[in-house]
Amino acid sequence: MITTPVVQNTERYFIECCRTKLTKEYLPKIENCLKDLTDDDIWWRAHETNNSIGNLMLHLAGNIRQWVYHHLGGKEFERTRDKEFSERTHISRNELIAHLRSAVSDVDEVLKNFPVENLLQQYTIQKYTVTGLEAILHITEHFSYHTGQIIYITKLRTGKDLKFYNL
Repeated sequence: MITTPVVQNTERYFIECCRTKLTKEYLPKIENCLKDLTDDDIWWRAHETNNSIGNLMLHLAGNIRQWVYHHLGGKEFERTRDKEFSERTHISRNELIAHLRSAVSDVDEVLKNFPVENLLQQYTIQKYTVTGLEAILHITEHFSYHTGQIIYITKLRTGKDLKFYNL
């Protein structure tokens, strides 16, 4: 039998589900991956046109800060998107994790307090006109997508089963 959660407010439930995915699922998986990697592994790329884990982490932090922290939350933030991908200095694991944790924490705070009546408000982010709901969905699925890439690169570099799903 399938049980349906008791939901008083579907809009708030959606936001809370996205917050949980970001803070309790995706970020911990990335942190778990980095435990098994050297700084060289974190900055490894199969080809110059590929992204390293380090670049993906910088990109995730920039993306969620731009879409939610800045546009939905009205907070000051200046993004240099190209630098997220062009960075080649080996920023340390600890610095990358701290940077991404800070971004997730800031975005989580915006989402925790985001007024549900603003979900259908329109925002112009990058070249897109989206609703608040679309922006929150975008950063959640985008974070998931790149988390999967980080997991895959970790498996390539370590040969380990990360045991994220022990069903």
